[in-house]
Amino acid sequence: MILSEEARRVLDLSIRQNGLSETGKREVEDLLATMPEDRVLLYKNVDSNPVGDLSRYSIHIRIQHLLIFTTFLLLAFTGMPIHYFDTFWARPLNAFFGGVGVTRVVHRTLAVVMIAAMLYHFAAILLGTLSRIRGNRFDVRRTIVPAMKDLRDFREDALYFAGRRDQRPEMDKFVYKQKMHYFAAGGGNLILVLSGSSFLFPEMWASVLPMAAASYFQEIMRMSHAHEALLALLVIAFWHWYNVHLAPGRFPMQWSYLTGKITREHQIEEHFLEYVRCLVEVPEERRALRAMLEARGLAAHGESPRGSAAEEAGR
Repeated sequence: MILSEEARRVLDLSIRQNGLSETGKREVEDLLATMPEDRVLLYKNVDSNPVGDLSRYSIHIRIQHLLIFTTFLLLAFTGMPIHYFDTFWARPLNAFFGGVGVTRVVHRTLAVVMIAAMLYHFAAILLGTLSRIRGNRFDVRRTIVPAMKDLRDFREDALYFAGRRDQRPEMDKFVYKQKMHYFAAGGGNLILVLSGSSFLFPEMWASVLPMAAASYFQEIMRMSHAHEALLALLVIAFWHWYNVHLAPGRFPMQWSYLTGKITREHQIEEHFLEYVRCLVEVPEERRALRAMLEARGLAAHGESPRGSAAEEAGR
């Protein structure tokens, strides 16, 4: 396989950051040299554990995800009956909690938990980033920060699914879809927190806003709270859950949010640049890939990775 310029930059930086020995560097280079150019052959032939092979999410990210998605669903389940309290379907739901007054208390308690989870997330991201910077291991391409490459990946991925490309683009740890999910969810949660605070602390908002604008602000917040919650619920149900769990190749569920691991074929297919880093960082993955290439006859001309790379170097 001839690495693209982007993949070569990722590889070189990862080698420097991990202080890979010359022996390890040659091993990675030899292995990459014998990988087939058609990456479809790779991710269609590897054997993966359904619960994941390669580390992806820390325990902190998994706890935050669990807290935020459970509290959000429960907030929607309690918030909609409060907003539409006089409808036929809301009455039995409020009665289940002991009346609309109790539903409000449950809803606000859940909101506090979700806000705490959001603060936990921001703290983990900040402290983790500072730790990687101090250790000279920070690479902005491995973060959720949007980049121009995401626009190129989106275009090339659309061409692939339209049948005009035979390969998906070489995408990084977080692809364009995941970044869209993340910032849509983050922005939606901030809107919900802001609008919800206007219900709990109307006097505070009235004191900081111009008198002429306060009433309009309250009305806008009242409408946006329920509508944003409904929009977020629909996005999660029809977009996020499909892309993450129900799409072909992921069905019936992707286990990453529980195990913190991603399957080998998924990473090669959608996160190839991150897979290149894994070959540097995880020696066991080099052995697994080499064994697969040899067993499936995918190494160049059916030869062993080391022999093929040596032949290539001598040309």
